[in-house]
Amino acid sequence: MALKAVHVTDVPSLDHVPENASLALCSSRFPNGVEIARSGFKMPKFVVIGHRGNGMNVLQSSDRRMRAIKENTIMSFNAASTFPLDFIEFDVQVTRDDCPVIFHDDFIFSEENGAVTGRRITELSLSEFLSYGPQREHGNEGKVLLRKKDGKIMPWDVEQDDSLCTLQEAFVKVEPAIGFNIELKFDDHIVYEQDYLVHVLQTILKVVFEYAKDRPIIFSTFQPDAALLIRKLQSNYPVFFLTNGGCEIYEDVRRNSLEEAMKLSVENGLEGIVSEIKGIFRDPSTVTKIKESKLCLLSYGKLNNVPEAVYMQHLMGIDGVIVDLVKEITEAVADMIKPKKGGDGEGFTEGSVTVQGNSNPQFSQQDLSFLLKLIPQLIQI
Repeated sequence: MALKAVHVTDVPSLDHVPENASLALCSSRFPNGVEIARSGFKMPKFVVIGHRGNGMNVLQSSDRRMRAIKENTIMSFNAASTFPLDFIEFDVQVTRDDCPVIFHDDFIFSEENGAVTGRRITELSLSEFLSYGPQREHGNEGKVLLRKKDGKIMPWDVEQDDSLCTLQEAFVKVEPAIGFNIELKFDDHIVYEQDYLVHVLQTILKVVFEYAKDRPIIFSTFQPDAALLIRKLQSNYPVFFLTNGGCEIYEDVRRNSLEEAMKLSVENGLEGIVSEIKGIFRDPSTVTKIKESKLCLLSYGKLNNVPEAVYMQHLMGIDGVIVDLVKEITEAVADMIKPKKGGDGEGFTEGSVTVQGNSNPQFSQQDLSFLLKLIPQLIQI
């Protein structure tokens, strides 16, 4: 698609916003709501977010947990919701006939008569998209679902499989108290026209406004122009800019560092940043800068499956983590971060949480400063 400058001020907002779309994101998991205020967006506590539901699939992994349940499916979302998660994260694309569907990869692969074929998700109709993998109607057989990773094609084999799904189905069939972190998915290698981006985003927003009700919603995207447009098109839900934090370099300089992500977010009224955790650990001082800019900061990455790395992020002031090992990390967080209670007791209080001394080490400010200096060497960036 040809390059066309995006002038966000020229983009009209949606004509109608339903009455049930509230600026306060409320659910039973956030009884006091999540407020978007002029002083900045704030999470009420350290949040844990399930990556693609109960965790992404790594088909070549020897760890069975990475192949337990098909990612980005209703089964995975509801499995994740049985744990004390705050949100599940998933990827949304729009089909050729304007249906928002949930799928991570840009292309979907299958094999027929010994030949492997791949098709772009956005070029499929809804019926074509749903024809891959397990079918909902008993007795129907779908196309064999394959996945391409690092140039290799492999069967998408998991222990518990499920059919592909739409965004509307997720709203209807997933536990209503769990929040949705909706990643607006676009191809890194395409320069999108403004009109196309606006159309896709409005198509997604139509479903969100109709079905979200009181469910907490966060929008996020790696696509800078899409981030600005989704903020222009609606003001009901927070928008986070996704970044690799400098771990990978792109032609669009806005994607190449936490500093650029912070600049984009502050200048365009976004509520927060989601960064690859290695980018944060590479330069921990950026956390202070981001927080001083009144931005919320979340992280993603393999290190978020390590409880000690998650605990360190809590100490650093990061607001939450996106994780694959949902059971293990939610248990670890519940153990190490306890709600503050009145009265005497051991442990130290940081913000609105108390870390109990009987189950976790206590750090002085000097200890924490020393650990932060060690992090870049420890993770061998």
